Amino acid sequence: MVQESNKRRIIFHIDMNCFYASVEAAYNPALKGKPLAIAGNPEERRGIIVTSSYEARAKGVKTTMPLWQARKLCPNLIVMRPNFERYRSASREIFKMMAEITPYVQPVSIDEGYMDVTDVKHLGTPIEIAENLQKQILDNLDLPCSIGIAPNKFLAKMASDMKKPLGITILRKREIATKLWPLPVEEMYGVGEKTAEKLHAIDINTIKDLASKDEYQLKQILGVNGERLKNRANGIDLSPVDPDAVNEFKSIGSSQTLPQDTTNEAEIRGLMLSLADNIERRMKRKQVAGKTVQLMICYHDRKTITRSKKLQSFIEDKKDIVYIAQDLWQEHWNQEPIRLLGITIQDIHDKQDIAEQLDLFTYEKEASKEKLYSAIDQLTTKYGKNPFKQIRNTVVQDQPRTSFQKDFLDDYRK
Repeated sequence: MVQESNKRRIIFHIDMNCFYASVEAAYNPALKGKPLAIAGNPEERRGIIVTSSYEARAKGVKTTMPLWQARKLCPNLIVMRPNFERYRSASREIFKMMAEITPYVQPVSIDEGYMDVTDVKHLGTPIEIAENLQKQILDNLDLPCSIGIAPNKFLAKMASDMKKPLGITILRKREIATKLWPLPVEEMYGVGEKTAEKLHAIDINTIKDLASKDEYQLKQILGVNGERLKNRANGIDLSPVDPDAVNEFKSIGSSQTLPQDTTNEAEIRGLMLSLADNIERRMKRKQVAGKTVQLMICYHDRKTITRSKKLQSFIEDKKDIVYIAQDLWQEHWNQEPIRLLGITIQDIHDKQDIAEQLDLFTYEKEASKEKLYSAIDQLTTKYGKNPFKQIRNTVVQDQPRTSFQKDFLDDYRK
């Protein structure tokens, strides 16, 4: 379901401000106005900052910064572990409010999404709709957000970043030269650190430089993404607000930073089992299976490699995931200390769409275990963990999973 594209669109990008930290402050008002950070493994020196309040950011605290460095910059920093269920619940309510305005809502992560309000004229002007939504979220949930208003998704995304917190910014195409082009190219949505380095190497330092650069030269260094970025720099983005885009995922992954760099095989295997368990749980929730296993290894010097293996049949069980991941690890690990591991299952398909042939023995074996699996799943749902699971490996403390933000984006419809 997407809007027809033959008329001038009015697109909102809603971006929650310091979402995890704001949710914690809404839950406990004593935290308001304090330098607050959400971090994995706050007891560990190597914990990583997931997000922080504006008070903490004013002291130089940034996302992905090591916790020890953040505490050095801000000695009175309050550090909390993430509470994902709390964030998921808040996110669900936010998207419900958005969906009450228009059915054309596209979540892109737990704390941001797009709305197409082109035909929502009965609720007032675009600025009035934005002000009312912002106020509703603040009044009902005590959470601040910024809203960008523009004729397409890219410009709306850029606009929402221009005023935080609690900003509402309109970015019209005729304002691109004055509002967008002067910005450093690395501040442009879609330009990461490595892309920025490549652009700087050919004297592209601002978005205006990118907008006027030769398309052929951009394609030479960035491929098809060069043309896409040039179009966006000129305010061109034809992608619609698609409420069904959340269902078009092709992979499910989980990654985690270790408490310290390690070569300890028992600890690494324990982490792999933890990652595979997390992936299996999410695949079962979405009723999917995959055919490719990818392993990501980030070493102590931050050098990162990814290796994958395509399988003959679909898998969903953590035992199968771990088996393939460990096989990849043994083949490609260079014995250097590991900082982070990630496992991703790719080539994802709905199980109901997978017409895999099972032989009689396999079928009988799996059917005999179905009641046991069902009972375990019910107990896991009730108690939050598998009561029959024995921990044999080194326990690795929970860290925020990078893919968590994509997991529950259709909850608001339920």
